[in-house]
Amino acid sequence: MKQVTFLPVKTPLITQKDNITDVIIRSLQKQNITPQNHDIVIIAESAVATAEGRVINLDSITPTQKAITIGKKYQVDPRETQLIIEEADEILGGVYGVVLTITKGMLSPNAGIDASNAPENHVTLLPGDPQASAQQIQHALQQHYHCQLAVIISDSRTQPLRLGTVGIAIACSGIEPVEDARGSSDLYGKRLTITRKAIADNLTSAAQLLMGEADESIPVVIARGITATRGSYHIPTIPRHECLFFGALEITGDQD
Repeated sequence: MKQVTFLPVKTPLITQKDNITDVIIRSLQKQNITPQNHDIVIIAESAVATAEGRVINLDSITPTQKAITIGKKYQVDPRETQLIIEEADEILGGVYGVVLTITKGMLSPNAGIDASNAPENHVTLLPGDPQASAQQIQHALQQHYHCQLAVIISDSRTQPLRLGTVGIAIACSGIEPVEDARGSSDLYGKRLTITRKAIADNLTSAAQLLMGEADESIPVVIARGITATRGSYHIPTIPRHECLFFGALEITGDQD
């Protein structure tokens, strides 16, 4: 059996003046890590977004009446709520401190906007186009290291009725994010009819054990020894009527 290895990559504090690929290359050199053919580079979305200038000073935001109303309902800063409204595809509802949205086709608390690992009174938005960012980083790293690499941009999410966060891939390039296991057999010879393996999400969750959520300064993890289909793929989504949670709960948007 091939050994799978996860290599944490510590970086300096990333700012809006940085090129994320240059930061990764310098950090790898400092730690004497050289990417190998078929390595998968998993990068925290906050690092990518920061380097892309997606850090917002809340004092620069003037909330609308809609943002004030929704912010009051869910006890979210109305300035952040204004950004949520602007970033989200749709607002579904919320709970104390969190507005639940669909953003870039995925369920995202607060439209993926995060105050952690941002300067005081600032928040970080999601990368503007995560898929394009993943492709650009992959291309630049492959050009530098002259080998075939894949890139995953990661975030964290909560699971329904579960405490704690897990990793989720919001974009990838160079690896198939979901492996279709339908048609294969289980231990008893029964054919699988539903199962699809979320390869990119699983890798992201494993990487986040090393990345952490606080001041670890490890926004990059290299996964080595992973057998996965290679190529250019987007993160797939499914229509609401096929989603277990949306379909069962008949979730509709917040009309406020």
